[in-house]
Amino acid sequence: MFRHASEHVDSYYADSCRDRLKHYPALQGALQCDVLVVGAGFSGLHTALRLAQAGRRVILLEASRVAWAASGRNGGQAILGWSCDMPPLEHALGLERARRLWDGMTWAAQEIRELPQRHGFDCDYRRGHLWTAVLPRRVALLHEWQEEAAYKWGHRALQFVSREQMPEWVASERYRAGLYDPEAGHLNPLKLALGLAEAFVDAGGQIFEQSRALSQSVHGDGYRVRTEQGSVQADKLVLACNTYVDSLEPRLARRILPVGTYQIATEPLGAERAEALLPRNACVTDNQFVLDYFRRTPDHRLLFGGGCTYLGGLPKDVAAATRPFLERVFPQLSGVAIDFAWGGHIDVTRARTPDIGGENGRYWLQGFSGHGVLPTLAAARAVSDAILGNDDELALYRQLHNPEFPFGERLAAPLEAIGKAWYRLRDSF
Repeated sequence: MFRHASEHVDSYYADSCRDRLKHYPALQGALQCDVLVVGAGFSGLHTALRLAQAGRRVILLEASRVAWAASGRNGGQAILGWSCDMPPLEHALGLERARRLWDGMTWAAQEIRELPQRHGFDCDYRRGHLWTAVLPRRVALLHEWQEEAAYKWGHRALQFVSREQMPEWVASERYRAGLYDPEAGHLNPLKLALGLAEAFVDAGGQIFEQSRALSQSVHGDGYRVRTEQGSVQADKLVLACNTYVDSLEPRLARRILPVGTYQIATEPLGAERAEALLPRNACVTDNQFVLDYFRRTPDHRLLFGGGCTYLGGLPKDVAAATRPFLERVFPQLSGVAIDFAWGGHIDVTRARTPDIGGENGRYWLQGFSGHGVLPTLAAARAVSDAILGNDDELALYRQLHNPEFPFGERLAAPLEAIGKAWYRLRDSF
């Protein structure tokens, strides 16, 4: 599955960060540290930063560039919760312990707003997420979640938006109703990752790019990881590789399936036109199984994503594949120029539950299933706290069972694709 690249894909995010992209050296020779983190995406960066701030000697290895994969390419929605929603967590843990995980998510929502201020970087954070219903029968899901969130999880900020009120939020006839969450938000994910990387280095950490971890082994009282030109000996090892864990840890790789996702950025629309599309500047998702998601950018573009692939590849022409979905939501953008179109892979577990754990000084964070900005931060707190001596929260994540995909990736992907086709059919009526 691994795809090595020396530079970021040609995305809107990479273009917006040209002046901030810096190269970190490749690892050469043998080094030692307290904690080695493999993978410079959100989960790895958050974990590494928290440990470095606690005084640990931390090294971070990245096979390509900081946030080269999903963390630097995603939709940028910072939405509370997990891809699986709360029922699987409550079933596995019971109400009280599932509530503790939800409390970790509300902490993450606050932390994501404070991190840029604390470390002096900007990530274009804007408050507000609107969850919408396309089908009349799915309006009830909005009411159900509003009630459940308030009475089970203590999240009472959700506001129902009726169909009559929807034009105040989205200039589209497609949506029947919405549920607004002022505690959620949206941001430029690559700017967030680059800011975290700089904060980590400022805290004494070391980053090595173009340094793919080729092998790991128990060595002495810790672990040794080898790269093409060097090695690192560490007391603790954190695998934050997600989709790209590959042969580095086959047991973890068998529990996730690479799923292709993609999105576009329009040409600049001008302030008046962009604001007319989303008057309150909330990011928007719908509650279809194969959902659309979109938001405005500070330079008045529309970012729009939707659709996914389970068979390894991506559409040859992402812009052409996405345009029908864009124009279905916003017919007024028919024929609009698309300046950027890109994609990549996310790691999906069978039940869409996060796969977070640790044993014998080795830890892992994966399985965010397309919902990763806030869950990665909550998971990083659990793992870093465990390394620092408090494993209470990590123990909760470890009780979530994430089985392997049956018959391996070769058959799992076609089965998932068939399932997706069935749910897309259900989305149409």
